Amino acid sequence: MTLFCVGLSHHTANVETRERFAGHAETQCILRNAGCAEALLLTTCNRVEVYGASEKRVSTDEIARCLAREIENDAHEYAPAFYRYEGEKCVQHLFRVASGLDSMVVGESEILGQAKKAYEAARSSNTAGSYLHRLFQRAFRVAKQVRTHTDITRGLVSVGSVAVDLAQRIFGQLSDCKVLVLGAGETSERTARALASRGVKDLRVSNRSSDRAQKLARLVGGQAIPFEQWPEHSREIDILITSTSSETPLLTPENLAPMLRDRIDRPLFIIDIAVPRDVDPRVNEMEGVYLYDIDSLQSVAEQSLALRRQQVAAAEAIIAEHVADFGDSISRGLNRVARAAEHPPVADGSLRASEL
Repeated sequence: MTLFCVGLSHHTANVETRERFAGHAETQCILRNAGCAEALLLTTCNRVEVYGASEKRVSTDEIARCLAREIENDAHEYAPAFYRYEGEKCVQHLFRVASGLDSMVVGESEILGQAKKAYEAARSSNTAGSYLHRLFQRAFRVAKQVRTHTDITRGLVSVGSVAVDLAQRIFGQLSDCKVLVLGAGETSERTARALASRGVKDLRVSNRSSDRAQKLARLVGGQAIPFEQWPEHSREIDILITSTSSETPLLTPENLAPMLRDRIDRPLFIIDIAVPRDVDPRVNEMEGVYLYDIDSLQSVAEQSLALRRQQVAAAEAIIAEHVADFGDSISRGLNRVARAAEHPPVADGSLRASEL
């Protein structure tokens, strides 16, 4: 059985390509049917990755087809953008991902929560077994140790905080800005917290679930807006930051044009940190609109990396130690499996996951 990872990230593909291969509800089951004994899908605004265990090699092209949001006959054309790690390299990659070392914002902590949710989803759907269980449990331990024993999280440590930093560069003081946050998930919460900490007084939150919008609004001292009313509020605001899980764009040139007619000489800044994107990229061609997507934030994030670069070496040393130990533990587990097969228990010949 071989552990492997195949994926796309901000290092190898732009947001347009990442959203084409962002997976869907049935991806993990399709991966099992394609030959993966175990499979786990990790999707964030900056990466789409499959972690798997298989006896026979499942090709990168096949995994790309499993990830495609629509049927892709030419999935192999995107192969150069996909990376693949097997065995020890896969283990090392996941440990770096969970620790925030592979993120656009190095040291960000959102990825650990996203990895935990992906793991729980795979366990619940029975697509992750003993190999991925051990791999991800160790990854969570490594991430905790890196955060405890290094200062990797100093400075801008989330996509949301980078988005707010960009807004502050554009407007200067944000205290007089009217801001609408569309979405109420984890990324939106971090963004709203960052906005409140920068002095935003007029902060509006809208989400399909009104309860979640109200909860987030209370948390940051903002105002909850019914989801069907957010287009009307877009006539008044200065900044729209959007991060929803919509499958199709919420903002297009067609539905934005009527809003702009009421905004004479008032530019609208939009920061779209959703993948798939919430805003049609054609919006950026409209007069008076300035659109930034997740890829646009990368240069801002790279500038903050200097604050934490010296901590990366310490984090890499912790990861290297765990990679070596994890390889040894897998070998010991396989040896126990082999001995158990030669001398099966009399009462029960099954092997518990805890014995691996």
